[in-house]
Amino acid sequence: MDDTHAAPRAVRGREAATEASMAKPAADIKSLNLALQGGGAHGAFTWGVLDRLLEDGRVRFEGVSATSAGAMNATVMAYGYAVGGPEGARRALAGFWRRISHAAAMGPLQPSALDRVLGNRGLAYSPAFLMFDLVTRLLSPYQFNPLNRNPLRDVLLQTVDFEALRSAAMPIKLFLSATNVRTGKVKVFENAEICVDAVLASGCLPFLFQAVAIGGEHYWDGGYMGNPALFPLIAGCECRDILVVHINPLEREGVPQTATDILNRINEISFNSSLMREMRAISFVTRLIDEGTADATRLKRILIHGIAADDVMTGLGVASKLNADWDFLVELRDLGRSHAERWLEAHFASLGRESTVDIRERFL
Repeated sequence: MDDTHAAPRAVRGREAATEASMAKPAADIKSLNLALQGGGAHGAFTWGVLDRLLEDGRVRFEGVSATSAGAMNATVMAYGYAVGGPEGARRALAGFWRRISHAAAMGPLQPSALDRVLGNRGLAYSPAFLMFDLVTRLLSPYQFNPLNRNPLRDVLLQTVDFEALRSAAMPIKLFLSATNVRTGKVKVFENAEICVDAVLASGCLPFLFQAVAIGGEHYWDGGYMGNPALFPLIAGCECRDILVVHINPLEREGVPQTATDILNRINEISFNSSLMREMRAISFVTRLIDEGTADATRLKRILIHGIAADDVMTGLGVASKLNADWDFLVELRDLGRSHAERWLEAHFASLGRESTVDIRERFL
């Protein structure tokens, strides 16, 4: 990308965002914070959700906290918004996922002919995936990928001008979570710190990629400590509404019995654990406010909303998170758009007024 045009593009983007906001009466536009989970190729579901919300035009995003694939969606969307307003964000997201699919088509992890005939999205009959799965169980990424090649780096650099992203007066606050390997603590990268390595760190699964080094520290996937982290939105944004876009199912029927299913469920539980803890804290503070035992002028009542497709996600195997076949990505995108459409119809009027998720029933 030509950095000499970064500043003018950012200015034009802010003007486009302002014009888009002026197109609707101010009373019809509501602020919303987003919390985007990670989940590999399943992040195309989040792409669809964002695409529909941006198209609708009645919500303004103040902040986005995100992890892994969610961090990539968030970064691409924020950059596209900065340089081209809502339509720029939609174009950037579509271009990013198209590049992901193109990059995957050049590699071995693709559905086999039998997978395609059976409509199986999990690469169950892909010899390349079976070999890949075996290798990653026996060898570390320092052994099977000593050159530390990550195709996601090139895709991100083709999509986002990170220098412009850091220097522009961004209309959206970004909070990307990664896990510090040494301390085990969550690291939240904010707008001025975000570079391609920060995004890759947020999605660095330790069995697939070498830890990402930034500023003398090493980082793994943020899902271990915040998938996604809600506290940056609570402390760093004025808006009280948080929409969580779920990728990892909270519940599954039955007990997993195969090694793959057991590992998948362990990952789902561990990657949801930090979110469950934060929801417990939000529920506790809300109860104190409701009971009048806490000073409501000092504590913020947080309103929680959610979009999920657990009925579909529970039917997809863990291997499908590595399936970037374009037809599958488009299927997930359309699923995300339809769920966002239903959410807007059912809950837009509740923004700024009340939660549309029963925290105790769903999370506690």
